[in-house]
Amino acid sequence: MHFTDGKIPEGYITYTRRKVAIIGAGILVLLLLLVVSIAVGAVDIPIRSVVGTLTGMAPDPLYDRIIWNIRLPQALAAIVAGVGLAIAGVGMQSVLRNPLGSPYTLGISHAAAFGAAFSVIVLGTGTMRSSGADAVALNNPYITTIFAFIFCLVATFIIIAISRIRASSPEVMVLAGVAIGSLFTAGTMFLQYFADDVQLAAVVFWTFGDVGRAGWNELIVMTVVVVLAIIYFVMKRWDYNAIDAGDETAKGLGVNVDRERIVGMLVASFVTAIIVAFLGIIGFVGLVCPHMVRRLIGDDHRYLVPGTCVCGALLLLASDTAARLIIAPHILPVAILTAFMGAPIFLYLIIWGRSR
Repeated sequence: MHFTDGKIPEGYITYTRRKVAIIGAGILVLLLLLVVSIAVGAVDIPIRSVVGTLTGMAPDPLYDRIIWNIRLPQALAAIVAGVGLAIAGVGMQSVLRNPLGSPYTLGISHAAAFGAAFSVIVLGTGTMRSSGADAVALNNPYITTIFAFIFCLVATFIIIAISRIRASSPEVMVLAGVAIGSLFTAGTMFLQYFADDVQLAAVVFWTFGDVGRAGWNELIVMTVVVVLAIIYFVMKRWDYNAIDAGDETAKGLGVNVDRERIVGMLVASFVTAIIVAFLGIIGFVGLVCPHMVRRLIGDDHRYLVPGTCVCGALLLLASDTAARLIIAPHILPVAILTAFMGAPIFLYLIIWGRSR
């Protein structure tokens, strides 16, 4: 980049403004989708009633309880979980320098699910019900989250150890993730084998990620953790740009690569543990969103991190809205839809990337 009279070239300003404009447009679409998501469902609510109730300018008593007790917390949970999984994915891909890294593909989500299932079945932190949206009502969600985080750490340290092996390729990382995911899935199946019929049905249902399970208390906890994670990854944006250039280059620029790798994975794992403990496994969001954003605004983490957050929120909120409409009045768990959507989108990104 060449500067003339100390001024930033106009081309660079236009280049960065385009990135900011894309992120801004995504936020605008997200706000509009939020209103639409609250309005549609088994009971359709007029848009004006939604806006009036949310702003307090013209609340509609007929729909007030549906909006505040059901629709709004579910929509906000989709946004927060989408942001959390997306930021965890972009963080893992950055610190591991692995484009296939995500909580789902690296088996970390499965490890968290095993920890949560162990807490629910063995320690009795969940009250089992055989049907309904609250198949597992966590009477002590914090112990469940702690156990989910502990097993997240186990999977994380395995991934970090593998990433330190010289010349480890993305293929090796994915195979390791498959092995880790299979190991913890087997552990979950072992627990299910000794459960009774009601417990088995409840845990299987819980494993399907569903944002409708989150109430205001769970939403507050997830929001605090996700916001702190965003702050951390935004603060480390320059370090991750350096790591993208290679470990030796990053070390030459003064970045403690080993520390950033470990701390980044711990932060991403904690976010994953919180979301999985409250909502179940939701796959492909953390894997697909960073790649989608990279196609639009590039690899610069100054824009990649916020752009990925917006993309994750959009993807999961749109998926949850569609899941409520596909077989209405019945509600489809959002994890089923993200799996159906995420796999072909990711294959498309691979094919498109190779053809360029």
